[in-house]
Amino acid sequence: MKLAGTATRFRGLILGAAALGALLATSAVTTASAEALRDNWCKGVKIRFFVGGAEGDAFGTIVYNGAKQAAADTGADVEYVFSGWQLEKMVQQLREAIASAPAGIAMMGHPGPAAIMPLAEQAAAAGIKMEYQNVDVPDVRAKFGGGYVGANLDPQGRALGEQAIKQFGLKAGDTALIIADWSQENRVIREGATAKAFEDAGLKVVKLNSTPEMAGDPNLAIPVISAGLLANPEAKLIAYPGGQMLGNAPVYMQTVGKKPGEIANIGFDTSPQIVSAFKDGWVQLTSDQQPFLQGYIPILSLCGQIVYGLGPLNVDTGAGFVTPDNYKAVADLATEGLR
Repeated sequence: MKLAGTATRFRGLILGAAALGALLATSAVTTASAEALRDNWCKGVKIRFFVGGAEGDAFGTIVYNGAKQAAADTGADVEYVFSGWQLEKMVQQLREAIASAPAGIAMMGHPGPAAIMPLAEQAAAAGIKMEYQNVDVPDVRAKFGGGYVGANLDPQGRALGEQAIKQFGLKAGDTALIIADWSQENRVIREGATAKAFEDAGLKVVKLNSTPEMAGDPNLAIPVISAGLLANPEAKLIAYPGGQMLGNAPVYMQTVGKKPGEIANIGFDTSPQIVSAFKDGWVQLTSDQQPFLQGYIPILSLCGQIVYGLGPLNVDTGAGFVTPDNYKAVADLATEGLR
Protein backbone atom coordinates (compact mmCIF):
# COMPACT_ATOMS: atom_id res chain seq x y z
CA MET A 1 0.00 0.00 0.00
CA LYS A 2 2.81 2.36 0.83
CA LEU A 3 4.50 1.72 -2.51
CA ALA A 4 1.24 2.18 -4.34
CA GLY A 5 0.65 5.49 -2.59
CA THR A 6 4.15 6.65 -3.47
CA ALA A 7 3.64 5.68 -7.07
CA THR A 8 0.35 7.52 -7.16
CA ARG A 9 1.95 10.65 -5.75
CA PHE A 10 4.83 10.31 -8.22
CA ARG A 11 2.44 10.06 -11.16
CA GLY A 12 0.64 13.11 -9.82
CA LEU A 13 3.89 15.08 -9.70
CA ILE A 14 4.71 14.08 -13.30
CA LEU A 15 1.27 15.05 -14.56
CA GLY A 16 1.47 18.32 -12.70
CA ALA A 17 4.89 19.07 -14.12
CA ALA A 18 3.69 18.21 -17.60
CA ALA A 19 0.70 20.51 -17.23
CA LEU A 20 2.95 23.30 -15.94
CA GLY A 21 5.34 22.72 -18.84
CA ALA A 22 2.51 22.88 -21.34
CA LEU A 23 1.25 26.06 -19.71
CA LEU A 24 4.71 27.64 -19.82
CA ALA A 25 5.17 26.55 -23.45
CA THR A 26 1.81 28.03 -24.41
CA SER A 27 2.72 31.21 -22.60
CA ALA A 28 6.05 31.36 -24.43
CA VAL A 29 4.35 30.91 -27.82
CA THR A 30 1.78 33.56 -26.95
CA THR A 31 4.53 35.94 -25.87
CA ALA A 32 6.52 35.25 -29.02
CA SER A 33 3.43 35.81 -31.16
CA ALA A 34 2.74 39.06 -29.40
CA GLU A 35 6.32 40.22 -29.93
CA ALA A 36 6.04 39.39 -33.64
CA LEU A 37 3.20 41.88 -34.03
CA ARG A 38 5.05 45.13 -34.60
CA ASP A 39 3.77 48.65 -34.76
CA ASN A 40 5.32 50.72 -37.56
CA TRP A 41 6.86 47.51 -38.84
CA CYS A 42 8.19 49.22 -41.97
CA LYS A 43 9.58 52.25 -40.14
CA GLY A 44 12.66 53.77 -41.73
CA VAL A 45 12.19 51.96 -45.06
CA LYS A 46 12.50 54.52 -47.85
CA ILE A 47 10.06 54.15 -50.75
CA ARG A 48 9.42 56.30 -53.83
CA PHE A 49 5.79 56.15 -54.86
CA PHE A 50 4.58 57.30 -58.31
CA VAL A 51 1.08 58.80 -58.07
CA GLY A 52 0.83 59.21 -61.85
CA GLY A 53 -1.15 62.42 -62.10
CA ALA A 54 -0.61 65.93 -60.84
CA GLU A 55 -1.47 67.02 -57.31
CA GLY A 56 -5.24 67.38 -57.04
CA ASP A 57 -5.89 65.12 -60.03
CA ALA A 58 -9.22 63.30 -59.58
CA PHE A 59 -7.86 59.77 -60.10
CA GLY A 60 -4.41 60.49 -58.71
CA THR A 61 -5.89 61.87 -55.49
CA ILE A 62 -7.51 58.52 -54.70
CA VAL A 63 -4.27 56.66 -55.46
CA TYR A 64 -2.40 59.16 -53.28
CA ASN A 65 -4.85 58.74 -50.41
CA GLY A 66 -4.41 54.96 -50.55
CA ALA A 67 -0.62 55.33 -50.48
CA LYS A 68 -0.80 57.80 -47.58
CA GLN A 69 -2.96 55.36 -45.62
CA ALA A 70 -0.47 52.53 -46.25
CA ALA A 71 2.41 54.72 -45.11
CA ALA A 72 0.52 55.58 -41.92
CA ASP A 73 -0.33 51.93 -41.26
CA THR A 74 3.17 50.55 -41.88
CA GLY A 75 5.37 53.46 -40.81
CA ALA A 76 7.20 53.47 -44.17
CA ASP A 77 9.11 56.61 -45.18
CA VAL A 78 7.39 57.40 -48.48
CA GLU A 79 8.25 60.15 -50.95
CA TYR A 80 5.49 60.86 -53.46
CA VAL A 81 6.18 61.60 -57.13
CA PHE A 82 3.65 63.51 -59.28
CA SER A 83 4.03 63.24 -63.05
CA GLY A 84 0.94 64.84 -64.58
CA TRP A 85 0.52 61.61 -66.60
CA GLN A 86 3.42 62.73 -68.84
CA LEU A 87 5.32 59.64 -69.94
CA GLU A 88 8.73 61.21 -70.55
CA LYS A 89 8.51 62.93 -67.19
CA MET A 90 7.73 59.60 -65.50
CA VAL A 91 10.79 58.01 -67.11
CA GLN A 92 13.07 60.84 -66.01
CA GLN A 93 11.61 60.73 -62.50
CA LEU A 94 12.24 56.97 -62.39
CA ARG A 95 15.90 57.59 -63.29
CA GLU A 96 16.09 60.08 -60.45
CA ALA A 97 14.37 57.70 -58.07
CA ILE A 98 16.85 54.90 -58.81
CA ALA A 99 19.76 57.31 -58.37
CA SER A 100 18.48 58.24 -54.90
CA ALA A 101 18.73 54.54 -53.90
CA PRO A 102 15.52 53.96 -51.94
CA ALA A 103 14.72 50.46 -50.69
CA GLY A 104 11.73 50.23 -53.01
CA ILE A 105 9.92 52.01 -55.85
CA ALA A 106 6.22 51.80 -56.72
CA MET A 107 6.05 52.76 -60.39
CA MET A 108 3.21 53.51 -62.79
CA GLY A 109 3.61 51.30 -65.87
CA HIS A 110 2.37 53.88 -68.38
CA PRO A 111 5.72 54.50 -70.18
CA GLY A 112 5.68 50.87 -71.32
CA PRO A 113 8.25 48.04 -71.29
CA ALA A 114 10.72 49.54 -73.77
CA ALA A 115 11.21 52.64 -71.61
CA ILE A 116 11.07 50.90 -68.23
CA MET A 117 13.13 47.76 -68.98
CA PRO A 118 16.66 49.29 -68.81
CA LEU A 119 15.77 51.23 -65.68
CA ALA A 120 14.30 48.14 -64.03
CA GLU A 121 17.58 46.39 -64.77
CA GLN A 122 19.45 49.21 -63.01
CA ALA A 123 17.10 48.98 -60.05
CA ALA A 124 17.57 45.21 -59.80
CA ALA A 125 21.36 45.58 -59.94
CA ALA A 126 21.15 48.12 -57.10
CA GLY A 127 18.96 45.84 -54.98
CA ILE A 128 15.92 48.13 -55.24
CA LYS A 129 12.59 46.32 -55.04
CA MET A 130 10.00 47.30 -57.67
CA GLU A 131 6.22 47.19 -57.71
CA TYR A 132 4.02 48.42 -60.57
CA GLN A 133 0.53 49.86 -60.48
CA ASN A 134 -2.32 50.87 -62.81
CA VAL A 135 -0.69 49.69 -66.06
CA ASP A 136 1.11 46.35 -66.13
CA VAL A 137 4.51 45.65 -67.67
CA PRO A 138 4.61 41.84 -67.58
CA ASP A 139 7.74 41.52 -69.73
CA VAL A 140 9.65 43.76 -67.31
CA ARG A 141 8.39 41.88 -64.28
CA ALA A 142 9.23 38.50 -65.82
CA LYS A 143 12.84 39.56 -66.29
CA PHE A 144 13.55 41.71 -63.25
CA GLY A 145 10.82 40.90 -60.75
CA GLY A 146 8.11 42.92 -59.07
CA GLY A 147 4.35 42.66 -58.68
CA TYR A 148 1.42 44.41 -60.31
CA VAL A 149 -1.53 46.07 -58.59
CA GLY A 150 -4.32 47.22 -60.88
CA ALA A 151 -7.14 46.08 -63.08
CA ASN A 152 -6.57 43.33 -65.63
CA LEU A 153 -6.81 45.75 -68.52
CA ASP A 154 -7.91 43.69 -71.50
CA PRO A 155 -10.75 41.84 -69.71
CA GLN A 156 -11.83 45.04 -67.98
CA GLY A 157 -12.07 46.94 -71.26
CA ARG A 158 -13.97 44.17 -73.03
CA ALA A 159 -16.34 43.76 -70.08
CA LEU A 160 -17.17 47.48 -70.19
CA GLY A 161 -18.05 47.24 -73.88
CA GLU A 162 -20.19 44.14 -73.40
CA GLN A 163 -21.99 45.70 -70.43
CA ALA A 164 -22.70 48.86 -72.43
CA ILE A 165 -24.17 46.84 -75.31
CA LYS A 166 -26.44 45.04 -72.87
CA GLN A 167 -27.35 48.05 -70.72
CA PHE A 168 -28.17 50.43 -73.59
CA GLY A 169 -29.53 47.93 -76.09
CA LEU A 170 -26.91 48.78 -78.70
CA LYS A 171 -27.12 46.93 -82.00
CA ALA A 172 -25.19 46.47 -85.21
CA GLY A 173 -24.80 49.73 -87.09
CA ASP A 174 -24.94 51.98 -84.02
CA THR A 175 -22.06 54.44 -83.63
CA ALA A 176 -19.81 54.61 -80.56
CA LEU A 177 -17.03 57.15 -79.99
CA ILE A 178 -13.98 56.13 -77.96
CA ILE A 179 -11.41 58.71 -76.91
CA ALA A 180 -7.93 57.56 -75.90
CA ASP A 181 -4.25 58.15 -76.58
CA TRP A 182 -4.12 55.64 -79.41
CA SER A 183 -0.43 56.37 -80.04
CA GLN A 184 0.51 54.68 -76.75
CA GLU A 185 0.16 50.95 -77.36
CA ASN A 186 0.77 49.97 -73.73
CA ARG A 187 -1.67 52.60 -72.49
CA VAL A 188 -4.69 51.74 -74.65
CA ILE A 189 -4.97 48.00 -73.98
CA ARG A 190 -8.17 48.64 -72.02
CA GLU A 191 -9.78 51.07 -74.47
CA GLY A 192 -8.74 48.88 -77.38
CA ALA A 193 -10.56 45.94 -75.79
CA THR A 194 -13.70 48.07 -75.43
CA ALA A 195 -13.46 48.99 -79.12
CA LYS A 196 -13.03 45.32 -80.04
CA ALA A 197 -16.15 44.36 -78.04
CA PHE A 198 -18.14 46.99 -79.94
CA GLU A 199 -16.73 45.97 -83.31
CA ASP A 200 -17.46 42.29 -82.64
CA ALA A 201 -21.10 43.30 -82.05
CA GLY A 202 -21.22 45.13 -85.38
CA LEU A 203 -21.05 48.68 -84.02
CA LYS A 204 -19.30 51.46 -85.90
CA VAL A 205 -16.38 52.62 -83.73
CA VAL A 206 -14.94 56.12 -84.16
CA LYS A 207 -11.61 56.65 -82.40
CA LEU A 208 -10.85 60.14 -81.08
CA ASN A 209 -7.32 61.02 -80.01
CA SER A 210 -6.49 62.29 -76.53
CA THR A 211 -3.19 63.40 -75.00
CA PRO A 212 -1.70 62.83 -71.53
CA GLU A 213 -2.28 66.53 -70.78
CA MET A 214 -6.04 66.02 -71.08
CA ALA A 215 -5.95 63.80 -67.99
CA GLY A 216 -4.54 66.72 -66.03
CA ASP A 217 -6.93 69.26 -67.55
CA PRO A 218 -9.97 67.51 -69.10
CA ASN A 219 -11.22 70.80 -70.57
CA LEU A 220 -8.45 70.42 -73.16
CA ALA A 221 -10.54 67.63 -74.70
CA ILE A 222 -13.53 69.89 -75.44
CA PRO A 223 -12.52 70.65 -79.07
CA VAL A 224 -11.78 66.97 -79.83
CA ILE A 225 -15.03 65.65 -78.38
CA SER A 226 -17.09 68.48 -79.86
CA ALA A 227 -15.66 67.82 -83.32
CA GLY A 228 -16.26 64.09 -82.92
CA LEU A 229 -19.92 64.59 -82.01
CA LEU A 230 -20.53 67.14 -84.75
CA ALA A 231 -19.02 64.75 -87.32
CA ASN A 232 -21.04 61.84 -85.95
CA PRO A 233 -24.39 63.25 -84.79
CA GLU A 234 -25.90 59.74 -84.78
CA ALA A 235 -23.50 58.58 -82.02
CA LYS A 236 -25.23 56.68 -79.21
CA LEU A 237 -22.30 56.55 -76.80
CA ILE A 238 -18.93 58.01 -75.82
CA ALA A 239 -16.33 55.99 -73.89
CA TYR A 240 -13.62 57.86 -71.97
CA PRO A 241 -10.15 56.60 -70.92
CA GLY A 242 -10.25 57.68 -67.27
CA GLY A 243 -12.14 59.27 -64.44
CA GLN A 244 -10.88 62.77 -65.10
CA MET A 245 -12.54 63.00 -68.50
CA LEU A 246 -15.60 60.94 -67.55
CA GLY A 247 -16.21 63.31 -64.66
CA ASN A 248 -16.12 66.18 -67.14
CA ALA A 249 -18.84 64.64 -69.33
CA PRO A 250 -21.43 67.31 -68.35
CA VAL A 251 -19.16 70.00 -69.81
CA TYR A 252 -18.65 68.10 -73.06
CA MET A 253 -22.36 67.44 -73.48
CA GLN A 254 -23.46 70.98 -72.67
CA THR A 255 -20.87 72.37 -75.10
CA VAL A 256 -22.62 70.62 -78.01
CA GLY A 257 -26.13 71.23 -76.67
CA LYS A 258 -26.92 67.68 -75.52
CA LYS A 259 -29.27 66.92 -72.63
CA PRO A 260 -28.59 64.41 -69.82
CA GLY A 261 -28.98 60.87 -71.12
CA GLU A 262 -29.24 61.88 -74.78
CA ILE A 263 -25.86 60.21 -75.31
CA ALA A 264 -24.55 57.49 -73.01
CA ASN A 265 -21.29 58.52 -71.31
CA ILE A 266 -19.23 55.60 -70.02
CA GLY A 267 -15.69 54.92 -68.86
CA PHE A 268 -13.58 53.96 -65.91
CA ASP A 269 -13.18 54.92 -62.24
CA THR A 270 -15.22 56.83 -59.70
CA SER A 271 -14.67 60.30 -58.25
CA PRO A 272 -16.72 63.12 -56.69
CA GLN A 273 -17.25 64.53 -60.20
CA ILE A 274 -18.45 61.19 -61.57
CA VAL A 275 -20.84 60.68 -58.65
CA SER A 276 -22.28 64.15 -59.28
CA ALA A 277 -22.62 63.32 -62.99
CA PHE A 278 -24.49 60.11 -62.15
CA LYS A 279 -26.82 62.06 -59.89
CA ASP A 280 -27.60 64.60 -62.61
CA GLY A 281 -28.00 62.00 -65.36
CA TRP A 282 -24.90 62.79 -67.42
CA VAL A 283 -22.97 59.53 -66.76
CA GLN A 284 -24.57 56.09 -67.15
CA LEU A 285 -21.82 53.50 -66.62
CA THR A 286 -18.30 53.18 -65.24
CA SER A 287 -15.97 50.30 -64.45
CA ASP A 288 -14.50 50.72 -60.98
CA GLN A 289 -10.82 49.76 -60.68
CA GLN A 290 -10.51 50.86 -57.03
CA PRO A 291 -7.52 53.23 -57.29
CA PHE A 292 -7.28 53.41 -53.49
CA LEU A 293 -5.94 49.84 -53.57
CA GLN A 294 -3.51 50.86 -56.32
CA GLY A 295 -2.04 53.25 -53.78
CA TYR A 296 -2.25 51.09 -50.69
CA ILE A 297 -1.15 47.64 -51.82
CA PRO A 298 2.11 48.56 -53.65
CA ILE A 299 3.51 50.05 -50.45
CA LEU A 300 2.29 47.07 -48.44
CA SER A 301 3.92 44.75 -50.97
CA LEU A 302 7.24 46.60 -50.96
CA CYS A 303 7.32 46.65 -47.16
CA GLY A 304 6.60 42.93 -47.06
CA GLN A 305 9.42 42.22 -49.51
CA ILE A 306 11.95 44.47 -47.81
CA VAL A 307 11.19 43.77 -44.14
CA TYR A 308 9.97 40.17 -44.16
CA GLY A 309 11.43 38.81 -47.40
CA LEU A 310 7.98 38.08 -48.80
CA GLY A 311 7.19 37.72 -52.49
CA PRO A 312 5.69 40.63 -54.45
CA LEU A 313 1.91 40.96 -54.49
CA ASN A 314 -0.17 40.74 -57.66
CA VAL A 315 -3.71 42.04 -57.21
CA ASP A 316 -6.49 42.58 -59.77
CA THR A 317 -8.31 45.63 -58.40
CA GLY A 318 -11.21 45.51 -60.89
CA ALA A 319 -14.46 45.59 -58.90
CA GLY A 320 -17.34 45.56 -61.36
CA PHE A 321 -19.64 48.31 -62.59
CA VAL A 322 -21.18 51.45 -61.16
CA THR A 323 -24.52 52.42 -62.72
CA PRO A 324 -27.37 54.84 -62.00
CA ASP A 325 -28.91 52.04 -59.92
CA ASN A 326 -26.02 51.55 -57.49
CA TYR A 327 -23.82 54.66 -57.55
CA LYS A 328 -25.17 55.86 -54.19
CA ALA A 329 -23.39 52.94 -52.49
CA VAL A 330 -20.00 54.56 -53.24
CA ALA A 331 -21.08 58.22 -53.26
CA ASP A 332 -19.90 59.19 -49.77
CA LEU A 333 -16.57 57.42 -50.12
CA ALA A 334 -16.02 58.99 -53.55
CA THR A 335 -16.66 62.42 -52.06
CA GLU A 336 -13.95 61.69 -49.47
CA GLY A 337 -11.49 60.82 -52.23
CA LEU A 338 -11.42 57.12 -51.31
CA ARG A 339 -13.41 55.55 -54.21
